[in-house]
Amino acid sequence: MEVKKAYYAGGCFWGVEHLFQSKEGVVDAVSGYMGGDLKNPTYQDVLTGRTGHLEAVEISYDPAIINYEELTKFFFEIHDPTQAKGQGPDIGAQYLSAVFYSSEEEKGIAAKLIALLEGKGDQVVTQLIPAETFWKAEEYHQDYYVKKNQQPYCHFYQKKF
Repeated sequence: MEVKKAYYAGGCFWGVEHLFQSKEGVVDAVSGYMGGDLKNPTYQDVLTGRTGHLEAVEISYDPAIINYEELTKFFFEIHDPTQAKGQGPDIGAQYLSAVFYSSEEEKGIAAKLIALLEGKGDQVVTQLIPAETFWKAEEYHQDYYVKKNQQPYCHFYQKKF
């Protein structure tokens, strides 16, 4: 089985990770950090909002079951890409919305989906950022809602496409 990776930031990584794990074709979803300057950042580092990192999720997926465009549509449907300074009650630089693209093709797909949403009247603030090193978050952040037997409080599915 071929496995590809995709990277998204849509607020607190717990909810993004949790919802992606339920998506058919997703092999794994891992919470972590991407986009900043500090090497091997910790949660406490990122929490300051000064490292440039976003709380991000690394999605491993089977392209024979789901493609990048379908994954990216799902990303836009599980968070609010119009909220400028965070997501839900989570406000701060580390909670911004972003697609971290690994190729020009991925960038183009994300840009096309943003244009579709904007055509429906949404003012999308999601950034398109080249993917860099993904830093896995501490173990207590992985599968957070499964461990706590809870559901996300600011992430839910809403059909937009």
